[in-house]
Amino acid sequence: MPTSKADLPSIPSKRYFTISEVSELTGVKPHVLRYWEQEFSQLRQVKRRGNRRYYQHHEVLLVRRIRGLLYGDGFTIHGARQRLGADGQEVRPATAQEVRTELEAILEWLDSGLGKN
Repeated sequence: MPTSKADLPSIPSKRYFTISEVSELTGVKPHVLRYWEQEFSQLRQVKRRGNRRYYQHHEVLLVRRIRGLLYGDGFTIHGARQRLGADGQEVRPATAQEVRTELEAILEWLDSGLGKN
């Protein structure tokens, strides 16, 4: 199994990939891919003839990202699911300044509400 992104092969320009092709392109075994399909709602493969799975290019990229979060960054499945968000795009954590600004706005709101009573 490849240990880093640099070790992974480039993704060919084609429309659909079989589960074995995705396995080779991502370094993730097919049974793990099938499990991730259940755990990550963003991973929606197409099923065709004989219930065979076919993945599109963006799903191969998503599998690589999930792999990176789980194996590289040490996230749990639950943590990786939260990090990716509902649309499969990684959710950027708020900066300290953004949190501070929001907390100051909440304090102002609380102060204004408490002072009126």
